[in-house]
This record gives sequence, C-alpha cells and structure tokens, in this order.
Amino acid sequence: MTSRYSYGGDEHIFVECDEEMSLEAFFKSLSVTKAVKVARIKGVTEICPANASYQIKFDPDVIRPDDLLAEIKKIESEVGGGHSKLATRIIEIPVLYNDPWTRETLMRFRDRHQSPDMTDIEYTAKINRLDGVDGFIKAHSGAPWFVSMVGFVAGLPFLYQMVERKRQIQSPKYLRPRTDTPKLTIGHGGCFGCIYSVRGAGGYQMFGITPMPIYDPNQQIRYLRDFMCLFNPGDIVKWRPIERAEYDAIVADVEAGKFSPNMANIDFSLDAYHADIDGTNAKLTGALNGH
Repeated sequence: MTSRYSYGGDEHIFVECDEEMSLEAFFKSLSVTKAVKVARIKGVTEICPANASYQIKFDPDVIRPDDLLAEIKKIESEVGGGHSKLATRIIEIPVLYNDPWTRETLMRFRDRHQSPDMTDIEYTAKINRLDGVDGFIKAHSGAPWFVSMVGFVAGLPFLYQMVERKRQIQSPKYLRPRTDTPKLTIGHGGCFGCIYSVRGAGGYQMFGITPMPIYDPNQQIRYLRDFMCLFNPGDIVKWRPIERAEYDAIVADVEAGKFSPNMANIDFSLDAYHADIDGTNAKLTGALNGH
C-alpha cells in the first residue's frame, strides 16, 4: 500500500492509505495515528483515523506544514504496514429488523429510492441475491462487523463486514438523501454499515433499529457516564436480531438505568483472521457468551 498525502487548507494533512477499503488499510491508518499520538509532536491538535485514511490537524504557527509532513512520513516508515494485532472489544447490538419506525420513514421517501415498490431490506436482499428478508437478516447478523471509524455526526460508527469480499453486503445510498432518519437506525451505504446516533437527514438504506443508545451528550445513561460515545475505531460489533417485546423491555431497562451492553475484551489478529475467517469470527462471537 502506497500512501497519498495532501493538504487540507492551512491546518490539516490528509493521508490516504489505500484507494480501497480493507482491514489492512484500516490497521495501517490506526497504527500510524496511534504512533503520531505517542510522538506528541508540537503543534498537532487533533488526530482522526478513518476507514482507509487519516487526517491530522495542526497549528501552522507552531509547526510548518512540510515539517509535519516529514514527521508523519518518518513515523509511517517506522510503522510499515501497520500492526496486525489489536486488543479491543466485541459489543453485541440488539436489532429489531423491519421495525415500524424506519418502515414508516422509508415509505415517506420512496420517490428518492432506487426501487419505490420495495422496502430497503427487500431491495438490498434482491440485489445481493439473498433469500428475501429472512435471508438478508441471516447474512447481516451472521458475522461480526469492524468499527473502522467514528464520526460524521457524534458517535456514529462506520462498520465493515468481516467476511470474504464476495460475501459482503453491498447496497447504494438513496438516489437523493432523506430529510429524516430515526435515531438508532441501522443503516447501510456501499459496503459500510452504520448506526445513526441521532435523528436527522440521511441517505443510507434502513434495515432496523436498536433500543441501545450509543451516544449520550449528557452522560446520564448508565454505560455512557464515563464517555458520551460508545464506540472506538477497532471495536467489533455483533448484531443480534430481537422481537418487539424484547425491544420494549430493553428500552425500559435503559430508562431505568438497569441495562448494560453485552461486551467482552478480546485480542484480534489480522493474520489469524485471514487464515480462517469463519473460525476467527466464531471465536470472537463466542467471547460474548464466555466461551
């Protein structure tokens, strides 16, 4: 992978690790940004890893752009292709697929969709040659997803499906963005999944909704008191399909301060993953059940 560097105005350097998304490109981005943080370069004010790239904000009155670029290139040469091991977390996200709220929303915006006579799940199942809604849910929830970046809006995770590329779910964005998306919608655009952390405009296909908040600016939700955003780049997500009764029960538990996410600390090896993708995924998801 050959990096491409560019300046973003007077205060940013943008580095593209690869032209296409891959876990290798993500690991390189994460490894370099961690090394830049450790280096504590004077003048660097923000470090933002992304799917297959990263951006660094700096104060040009403290460090010249070309001097910072030289520092970044030096660090990148030392890091090489990036570390292949990561101590991280796997987090289970309950999902009510085909829920009434996203269905009501998507029906209001069919004039902006590729297939106005189908729901988003039906459309995505069809173009991915899956066996209807049930086949889609099985494919979507059957393997873990990697959090490759967090942002766009506060706390929103971008998710990359951990299966062979030929098995990855692909679905385009709406032809024109919606002006409304329910909070905690499970969305998908291109090869990336996401969870809409807040209500607002959006263009991703909508598949369901989770009762589990992932962002709380007031930090009043029990498991978000230490930090307002749940996800970090490198976290791994496992979807768990639920029915309406369990959805309502979790919403009530969150409001009562009784709900805690099912998560586990894990060690992820990129080499082991490529050697046996399904076996590695089984071990990762088994950690959620204490196996």
